[in-house]
Amino acid sequence: MRKTGLYILDEYIIKKFLGTFFFAIMLIILIAVVFDFSEKIDDFIEKSAPMHAIIFDYYLSFIPYFAILFMPLFTFVAVIYFTSRMAYNTEIIAILSNGVSFNRLLRPYFISATLIALFSFLLSNFVIPGSTKKMLNFEELYYRNKPATFSKRNVHRQIEPGVIIYLENYNTYNNSGRKFSIEKYNNGKLVSKLLSENIRWDSTKSKWTIHNYYIRDYIGENQIITTGIIIDTTLKITPEEFRRRDNAIQAMNYKELNEYIASQKMQGSSNVDFALIEKYKRSSLPFSTFILTIIGVSVSSRKVKGGIGMHIGLGLLLSFSYILFMQFSTQFSISGTFSPLVAVWIPNIIFAFIAYILYRIAPK
Repeated sequence: MRKTGLYILDEYIIKKFLGTFFFAIMLIILIAVVFDFSEKIDDFIEKSAPMHAIIFDYYLSFIPYFAILFMPLFTFVAVIYFTSRMAYNTEIIAILSNGVSFNRLLRPYFISATLIALFSFLLSNFVIPGSTKKMLNFEELYYRNKPATFSKRNVHRQIEPGVIIYLENYNTYNNSGRKFSIEKYNNGKLVSKLLSENIRWDSTKSKWTIHNYYIRDYIGENQIITTGIIIDTTLKITPEEFRRRDNAIQAMNYKELNEYIASQKMQGSSNVDFALIEKYKRSSLPFSTFILTIIGVSVSSRKVKGGIGMHIGLGLLLSFSYILFMQFSTQFSISGTFSPLVAVWIPNIIFAFIAYILYRIAPK
């Protein structure tokens, strides 16, 4: 089928958009890998990290993680760069002068932005979590100076409906805790309570071993007391949950992240906000592709004094402002000022308003 002038224009802009976008990603990632390798090479040599693991377990996982992290910036820079070149070469003026409306001009931009947003969403939720898991495991083996061992104090969690545990102290080095208790409730009424001196994870049985325990069962008006030296029990919590790093949620796919959020909400954990922020970011960042594309086209489609440099400078200022605003808003969520959903989407809402203003004043 013969292509009309408008379809040729769409193809021309889509190729320019995606070509510049992927070139910018490859260039920035190459620089990031060089700087990261130069910073960590001493640790790799000291820990005798094999070259195969460095390339395939770390850097092949590092690249998509880094690309998604700054994808809004790459999108914006790509739009600013090639559109400002078109404006500088009077291509935009020629297109608009031949009866193509500004709204019609935006169509190939939106097609490209849709492809990038879909690509970003699928990678963030289904591909990158698995590669991030490899990267974190590599860092534990060959980069970090110490294993992730530490003590937690005053652990108070609901591990399942009506079952609450308490630990005065838990040590991740030997997977043991002191001053342990379990409380079981039925319709809000306490029916059983266990107290013990200490608890330890038995890796051979995959169970918890409770030492010097004291159980009080409430049956109507009566109480039954049971004591013992040692008992094995299965709890809906494992040592991995105590030693999990904060950024481990980035290694969870869409299903795992939702299950983790549900369990953290049930336990009343303070970590649930971090998980919710991660979940909402995986949809808000791809959506920002459309907003930043509109801003980029509106800003760079006008031929101004100062040329491409002026456009790129303004574009970088706006894109870094977006990233900075995102960091600030998520900190407000962590402090409890905003809900995670509001905090993550506020930058998109504000920059959508900026995009609308710039669109209205863009040359038509």
